[in-house]
Amino acid sequence: MHSSNLKKIFPSILIITLLIGFSSAIVFAEDPAQLDLPVRIGGDYNYPPYEYLDQDGLPTGYNVELSQAVARVMGMEINIQLGSWGEMRQALERGDVDLLMGMAHTKERLDEVEFSIPHAKVHQSIWIRDDNKTIRSIKDLAGKEIIVMKGSVMHDYMLDNEITADLFMVQTLADALRLLASGHHDCALVAKLPGEYLLTDSTLSHIHPIARPLVAQDYGFAVKKGNLELLARFNEGLSLLKKSGEYRQIREKWLGVLQPEPISWKNFIRYGALIIGPLMLVLIAFALWSWTLRRQVFLRTAELEREIAERMRSAEELQIRQKQLLHADKMTSLGVLVAGVAHEINNPNGLIQLSLPQLRKAHQSIEPILESYYRQHGDFKLGWFDYSRMRQEIPKMLEEMLESSNRIKRIVEDLKDFARRNDSGLDDMVDLNDIIRSALRLVDNALRKATRHFQADYAPDLPCFRGNGHRIEQVVVNLILNACQALTSVDQAIELRTYEQQDDNMVVLEVRDQGCGLDEDTLRRITDPFFTTKRETGGTGLGLSVSEGIVKDHLGRLEFSSQPGQGMVVRLLLPIYEERH
Repeated sequence: MHSSNLKKIFPSILIITLLIGFSSAIVFAEDPAQLDLPVRIGGDYNYPPYEYLDQDGLPTGYNVELSQAVARVMGMEINIQLGSWGEMRQALERGDVDLLMGMAHTKERLDEVEFSIPHAKVHQSIWIRDDNKTIRSIKDLAGKEIIVMKGSVMHDYMLDNEITADLFMVQTLADALRLLASGHHDCALVAKLPGEYLLTDSTLSHIHPIARPLVAQDYGFAVKKGNLELLARFNEGLSLLKKSGEYRQIREKWLGVLQPEPISWKNFIRYGALIIGPLMLVLIAFALWSWTLRRQVFLRTAELEREIAERMRSAEELQIRQKQLLHADKMTSLGVLVAGVAHEINNPNGLIQLSLPQLRKAHQSIEPILESYYRQHGDFKLGWFDYSRMRQEIPKMLEEMLESSNRIKRIVEDLKDFARRNDSGLDDMVDLNDIIRSALRLVDNALRKATRHFQADYAPDLPCFRGNGHRIEQVVVNLILNACQALTSVDQAIELRTYEQQDDNMVVLEVRDQGCGLDEDTLRRITDPFFTTKRETGGTGLGLSVSEGIVKDHLGRLEFSSQPGQGMVVRLLLPIYEERH
């Protein structure tokens, strides 16, 4: 074969060889030798029921069983090591362990670790002796002697908030409670559930936690900063366990209701009074029976009048209910259809999401070779077009395909959320300001592109609301993105503020934009499913419909006010957290 012919076909052979290599890299993207190594997992040896050593000295608890389940569904080998909490945190920092199976999520820890999706919620409490009458809240800790676990979240809390108190360090939660029960120091700052779990120990008498938790924090796996590959595997394992129902079984097994306490003499007398009291009321009722009999004619007449009025109201309500039932039946059928369509779309889109980044990497690696050939031999055909054109078009096409795939994914997620509304997990104490800060981090790029004038005003000491922070964050993100899309110029502004509305005991988020605004008819239909003013730009009409459903689940409401050309104001109102007895 002539050397000139070899020169002509050499670039094609080289391209095919590289594409085959990158195709293999898609399958073997992870180093098999790395995957075969056991994952070293650390935890606290005395933090029941989450993680501790049993009577035989073997690791057990909720975190241990959950870690083993994740390893099983993900095909991983793990090696669990338990020690004091301070030592385990240092081991993660040194690289002696790869992952901690239980760590409370705090902003301060984000500089050193990456957190998984939460698999539990930990409530931290102030523990006191029964005779202590002076400590009831965080403000009472100033000047006191306080016991904390070394390296624990409450240790970090005291240091970060610069509370002037004397701290006494212990290695384990049990050590803290034993020291408090023995009469030393004023109080201990430890988690409520593990403390309650340890109260079965006879040495831990005459101590209790105050009723209101100090803080409530997400709790989950943690890896060293930057170890995102291992974190992704554990996140995926958690998702698989939640889908199969095994996560719920493990959670109920370990974090269910504790064994009931024995009835004290005080409770015995109280329950006796509850039984004897009604009996006394019955005797009094018999004594008053003759007087009551004389009133029966009058009461019966009043009841008949009320029945007539009630029947008239019932007839009106029946018509309303019939219309609501017809609407509910349509929405149920729509939900079933939506869930099926979302599932069918998600499967092929997942393959596209997996393949496009690899193709982009392949093109980036091939590009220098093609450029070198282009400079040496001039233009040549690549597909149906000249390389001089395709060198600019291919990166754009790959980027547009990935963006379109992400858009499909977002639409599918909206559809799935719309089809599976539920009321689970709506009883947490959540800080609205923290939710908004987290949402702003997610939409930072969209805000920068939309406006040069963004302002956020957070109310100080804003009360917490009752609900699910992750679901409300979804609502906040949707409201901010809608405001961005309403702007017609980067010189228009978006303003955000939070405040307390004491009249109806609500916390409020107000989002104000200077965008195009809406007319009265459009404003009335803005939360209807599949109604959108942005159909030509890819809107589905599900965002505000899903958001309104989430807010109603939280017993809150969304309020909209707007006029064409004068922007829009959206107010999100949520009920303030109150203890339920």
